[in-house]
Amino acid sequence: MATRTDAPTRREQILKEAARLFAERGFHGVGVDEIGAAVGISGPGLYRHFAGKDAMLAELLVGISEQLLRGARRRLAEVDGGSAEEVLDSLVEGHIDFALDDRPLITLHDRELDRLRDSDRKLVRQLQRQYVELWVEVVREVYPVLTEPTARSAVHSVFGLLNSTPHLGRPGSLPGRGVTAELLHRMARGAFAAAGTE
Repeated sequence: MATRTDAPTRREQILKEAARLFAERGFHGVGVDEIGAAVGISGPGLYRHFAGKDAMLAELLVGISEQLLRGARRRLAEVDGGSAEEVLDSLVEGHIDFALDDRPLITLHDRELDRLRDSDRKLVRQLQRQYVELWVEVVREVYPVLTEPTARSAVHSVFGLLNSTPHLGRPGSLPGRGVTAELLHRMARGAFAAAGTE
C-alpha cells in the first residue's frame, strides 16, 4: 500500500501481508499467528502494532480510500494549468497504478467492507464519494455533453473496469505491467469517449 521508495516499516509489512492473506482466504480464514508468521514475528507480537485483525482491516480499507483521494488531489495540483484531457489522463493513470499494484485491496474491499465498524465504513464511503466527485468534475470538463448523473455513472463504470484486475489472472499470466496499464488506459478513455457521444 505504501508508495514510498524507502523500505517499508514493520507496520506496513504487516498490513501488506494481512491484505494478501485476507484476500486469499477471507478475513475469518486468517489468524493473527499466520499474519505474524508472514512477517517473521509471533502472532501476539502483532498486538504491539495493532489492536487486532479488525484494526488491520479498518486501516487497510480506510487507508486505501485516503490514499486514492490524496493521490487524485496531488495529480490535479501537478497538472494545474494543463488541459482537462491531461488531468483525466493523469487520474486514469493513478487509478491504474492502484488497480495493478494493490489488487488484494480491491478483493478485500469487495468482500470485507461490511465487516468494518459503522464509523469506519461511513468514513470509507465518504472518502469514496469525494474521490468520485473529483472525477465527475474532470470528466464533465472533457465531455460537456454529459449530465452530472451520467458522468457519475460513467466514472463508476470505469472504476468497475479498472478494478477488475483481480479477475485478470495471476500477475505472471498478464502480458506485462506496462502493456496491461496501456490497455486499461485505452479502455478507460474509450469508455468515457463512448459515454461522451450521447
